Amino acid sequence: MERLKVYVDGASRGNPGDAGIGIVMLDENGNVVKEMSDYIGQTTNNIAEYTALITALKEALEMGCEEVEVFSDSELMVKQINGQYQIKNEGIKRLYSQVTQLMKEFRSFSINHVRREYNKRADELANEGIDMALGEEEVIDI
Repeated sequence: MERLKVYVDGASRGNPGDAGIGIVMLDENGNVVKEMSDYIGQTTNNIAEYTALITALKEALEMGCEEVEVFSDSELMVKQINGQYQIKNEGIKRLYSQVTQLMKEFRSFSINHVRREYNKRADELANEGIDMALGEEEVIDI
């Protein structure tokens, strides 16, 4: 898999609260090649967004991907990674450092902001990660 389009999302119920990540990977023809959903514990929404991105980049490298185009509905994260916004939070700075190291592993890397409605499946997966960890009887309908 030389080239992937990757949609990432992080969700946190309570911010900070129970958090999950969702990832959708598409091949050059737009076919879904992998979906990932996971619970990442108690954290903020911004940390969940970065965790989703880091997880997706690591997975893309494991799949042998050389070119990755990432899409996220987190305007903050996208603008931080593209150098348009400063990063003040120490926890985010550490995650940003991991992202920049992973970016160097690809022949081509880009990250783009998309509106939430274009990132719906990754959002669903992030929430499924939380739901799986909490169990159905504890799920709060938001």
